[in-house]
Amino acid sequence: MKILVLNAGSSSLKYQLFDADNNFSVEAKWLAERIGIEWSTIGHKDRNWNKSEFPGNLANHGEALKKILDILVSPETGAIKSLDEIGVVGHRMVHGWEKFHESALVTPEIMQTLKDLIPLAPLHNPANITGIEAVQQVLPNVPNVIVFDTAFHQSMTPEHFLYPVPYEWYEKYGVRRYWFHGTSHKYVYQEICKHLNNDKLKVITCHIGNGWSITAIDAGKVIETSMGFTPLPGIMMGSRSWDIDPSILEYICSKKWITISEATKELNKNSGLLGISGISSDSRDIENAIKEWNERAKLTQNMYVQKIANYIAMYNNMLGWADVIVMTAWVGENSKTTRKEICEKIASLGVKVDDAKNDFRWEFREISADDSKIPVYVIPTNEELMIAQDTYNLVK
Repeated sequence: MKILVLNAGSSSLKYQLFDADNNFSVEAKWLAERIGIEWSTIGHKDRNWNKSEFPGNLANHGEALKKILDILVSPETGAIKSLDEIGVVGHRMVHGWEKFHESALVTPEIMQTLKDLIPLAPLHNPANITGIEAVQQVLPNVPNVIVFDTAFHQSMTPEHFLYPVPYEWYEKYGVRRYWFHGTSHKYVYQEICKHLNNDKLKVITCHIGNGWSITAIDAGKVIETSMGFTPLPGIMMGSRSWDIDPSILEYICSKKWITISEATKELNKNSGLLGISGISSDSRDIENAIKEWNERAKLTQNMYVQKIANYIAMYNNMLGWADVIVMTAWVGENSKTTRKEICEKIASLGVKVDDAKNDFRWEFREISADDSKIPVYVIPTNEELMIAQDTYNLVK
């Protein structure tokens, strides 16, 4: 069975085509990036890891998906002769609320529920839903499976997931912390446990991409993580703010004569790296601007690196000392500059980075110095593999 996995981020669409009958071998992969941003492209790798790149103006995730499907069946770059070879499509879904504690087969009723949840994840759930609907149009007879980002965090206890607001808000309206990037945090945690031959590790996992979250995991159970009711709070992200005083919303609405909905949209789409730098929501653009002595770009970098360091220090205390720190996702896997700056800001924990070890991209490696009190690893995440395995088990 061929399984197509789609993992939609706020400005990206990762895809992998797996052959479940061949030990989940990857037949094709890569991603569309900078969706909705200038200079968007689709990168593609075939089963022999030959690379191709297709520039394009990808206005939304639906357009990106259609081009990816064309690439998969192309005589020059394709991995399959026909779309009929795809037996099932697995999708990452960011927010599952308390309604979904595990993966689910898509039905009309579930699709409506997912649309009802859009206000909880306005950057991601619409992209995920668009991907499902696009697949339903192109491959109407192929089942779709949803794997929820919130599922891994269900081990959290009430003292960690409740807000200190009237309890009625939780009982009647489901107001609580849900947390996200669960598939990624679960994958890198399992990988570091296998690498160190210990499944009882205390680990701080740092998913640093266009969206960022930090998680404290103790022996496989999530103790705490940085996001909340929606993916908006926690760490400053590509276009999202971090935690803010909620009174700011009423204040800014009265000053700009806008609605709460419009103000929330600004917090989700016009804040974070984009809001402070005025340049871009992409960290690569920020790093390039810093090289050109752009002061706001440097301010932006300093703000989010400090916030990540603060969370790591807090979670280290919560765990009673971490066994290891793991960095993953686009920035974590690629930016040696950001990795080094984070480590330098947690030097009080005895963390030291080795510049020679840290000089790489896209690899599973340790970057900490030999005398670092907490080892630091970079592990490329593979949410798609976990989604493929869940998808296969469900439809089988």
